Amino acid sequence: MAPYCFQNMTVSFSQIAIAVGLTLIAGLSTGIGSLMAFFSSRTNKKFLTWALGLSAGVMVYVSFMEIMPEALESMEQITPGKMGEIYVLLAFFAGIALIALIDYLIPEDENPHEIACVETLQESVKSTTLHRTAFMLAIAIGIHNFPEGIATFISGLEGITVALPIVVAIAIHNIPEGIAVAVPIYHATGNRKKALKWSLLSGLAEPVGAIFAALFILPFWTPVVSSLLMAGISGIMVYISFDELLPGSEKYGHHHLSILGVITGMAVMAVSLLLF
Repeated sequence: MAPYCFQNMTVSFSQIAIAVGLTLIAGLSTGIGSLMAFFSSRTNKKFLTWALGLSAGVMVYVSFMEIMPEALESMEQITPGKMGEIYVLLAFFAGIALIALIDYLIPEDENPHEIACVETLQESVKSTTLHRTAFMLAIAIGIHNFPEGIATFISGLEGITVALPIVVAIAIHNIPEGIAVAVPIYHATGNRKKALKWSLLSGLAEPVGAIFAALFILPFWTPVVSSLLMAGISGIMVYISFDELLPGSEKYGHHHLSILGVITGMAVMAVSLLLF
């Protein structure tokens, strides 16, 4: 199929399809969380501590060592000098501001990132109803995942080397979200299929974000837009790492495993960027 041309930039249909597919994989990883909730009465805290730390390490490293330098280099070709750097930095902090605003607008008790583990949810579900829990969690997770879907899609257009570690990192951090959705529904209905369905649907906000980006961002795609979006994505990922992943990892009570996960994530990214 012929490539699509957007203001002097060419994006093939296969690039778009791969980017949307990667976003779908990341979003539907909420299903892993629901399966963990069904078949374990207690959270594997050591594993989640390490995994969330790993996700944070990947996101921080790829943001500062790959995406931001690439955004600066691309902007330098269009707007040389300090002004180009200023634009990229403004986009970076705008990404942070956007995701921080989303977090601020969602009440803490409805924020899926504030829920620690399976057994905590099993206790708290007794004081809630199915419809309210399902509705509020679906909205909260959808709002959080929508910009993540855009970020994953845009990174997918930049190439598999940049996109794949981001997909893995976001998939890992979606696991607790799947737990947050599945446990209240399962304990309220006793229906595993219904809980799994809601958990998977909550993750679909990410591919919806990808489709939104394909329809409404790609038509305005230019080198400047690409640079600014990549910088904004870096800001979003750094905020998620410092505000959600690292604090969430530390809550499980295994500090050194959390740090080991961060270092492992950075090391894996460093090696992969050297090799590819």
